[in-house]
Amino acid sequence: MNAKDFQKRTKGMAVRIVTMSETLPNTRSADVVAHQILRSATSVAANYRAACVAKSRRDMINKLRIVREEADETLFWPEIITETKMLPENSLHGLKDEVDQILRTIVASIRTISCNEHNPKSEVW
Repeated sequence: MNAKDFQKRTKGMAVRIVTMSETLPNTRSADVVAHQILRSATSVAANYRAACVAKSRRDMINKLRIVREEADETLFWPEIITETKMLPENSLHGLKDEVDQILRTIVASIRTISCNEHNPKSEVW
């Protein structure tokens, strides 16, 4: 998968989170959780996009580390949503799987780019 395709994937995940957040109950606690998951999921997409136009490998790695942190946080909030019974677990399974796959891809990308950092002739992507 190339960078443009992955940008679409991270944006798609963020859109799914936005849609899911609209199905949360109208309670104070659900509002707080919705705010947090919306922030982290949209940050994944926005910061991945920023990483694609990084000024250097080091800058790209730093931006991808932010993506990794935000994706990990995005995985946390569905746990809270299901454990507090805001939504049934089976309704979030596919979404959690998508975020997990995105997180794994980002971790692998950071490793690859970090390993190639000292090889100036290697491609960034």
